Amino acid sequence: MEGDKFIITPRKPAVGKSTVVSVRMPDKTIERLEEIAGRTGRTRNELVLMCIDYALAKLEILEE
Repeated sequence: MEGDKFIITPRKPAVGKSTVVSVRMPDKTIERLEEIAGRTGRTRNELVLMCIDYALAKLEILEE
């Protein structure tokens, strides 16, 4: 996975419908998201969504 970077781009206006979802996360994960949010000007929500979109784009399901 070397060279496979997660790039955070400038904010764009929200488009489309959205739904609220509640997720429990470890405190260390929240702390890391807060640190990245502070450095990038993104909200924690934006970062979580970006991470999920990235993971879904890279997802491969292995059938047994």
